[in-house]
Amino acid sequence: MSTEPVTATTPGTAPGPDPRVTVAVITRDRCAGLLRTLDALAALPERPPVVVVVDNSRGDSTWRAVRGHPAITRLLRPDVNTGALGRNLAARHARTPYVAFSDDDSWWTAGSLRHAADLLDRHPRLGLLAARTLVGHEAADDPLNAVLATSPLPCEPDLPGRPVLGFLGCACVVRREAFLRVGGYHPLLSFGGEETLLAYDLAAGGWGVVYEPDLLACHHPDQGERTGRPAVVRRNQVLTTCLRRPWPVALRAGAALALAAALGRPGARRALKETAVRLPAAVARRRTLPPHVERAARLLDGRTAGGGAG
Repeated sequence: MSTEPVTATTPGTAPGPDPRVTVAVITRDRCAGLLRTLDALAALPERPPVVVVVDNSRGDSTWRAVRGHPAITRLLRPDVNTGALGRNLAARHARTPYVAFSDDDSWWTAGSLRHAADLLDRHPRLGLLAARTLVGHEAADDPLNAVLATSPLPCEPDLPGRPVLGFLGCACVVRREAFLRVGGYHPLLSFGGEETLLAYDLAAGGWGVVYEPDLLACHHPDQGERTGRPAVVRRNQVLTTCLRRPWPVALRAGAALALAAALGRPGARRALKETAVRLPAAVARRRTLPPHVERAARLLDGRTAGGGAG
């Protein structure tokens, strides 16, 4: 892996960068989207002092296009496509207490990062803040927002917002210590519904995971999904249950996937095959949730959309 520090400039009109937050951006072969994200981050009034970009691209075109961008402080180029694990890599390179995640199609609105840092300062058990996500030029609410806002989990006196066990990976802010302590994103899952397992692990470690609608992230996804994403999401849902949930829950999830494959549902056969390949590793790394987190997960079973359970 190569790593390149980049000298960044701060606009003279900015009130000063917030030294508490690093923005971590992962990208793969979407140079135009990445440049749009970087431009948006550079324009923030409270522009973060550090923007770490993890470039998973197959060639050098993205690196050549963005290496001189004034928003970037450090550009990391792994030798292989790290997927969601690129977020783990970026967090390890961060030196701030909090890390805000973006992708090459998402960015933060003015004031959101500072507000997130203030909340994390005031609530030491808070491990992750899930933001309200606004989609496209119309700034439409992502469907996940409503799922998170109506989470049935009870409020906790030492946490802000609404407790949840899901979020969107490109629209959250984490306490770096908590994120790294639980291991970040799991290597078996890569992209596609990988957020639920991280939420489980944070909650199991005693950290709070909450939805805070006053934090706003903009998401401008490409038209159409990347090839194979529905299958990967199905696969990861089953693997997550195998890694953390009781066996009856995992077996029901596996049986539902097998039935979907038998019925010829889109992506189900691929998902079943990929799940079977990864199942021995999942069983070897299996660690069930503590009872209070399992009770919360049961309350949320079936309430999934986008990045995970509300």
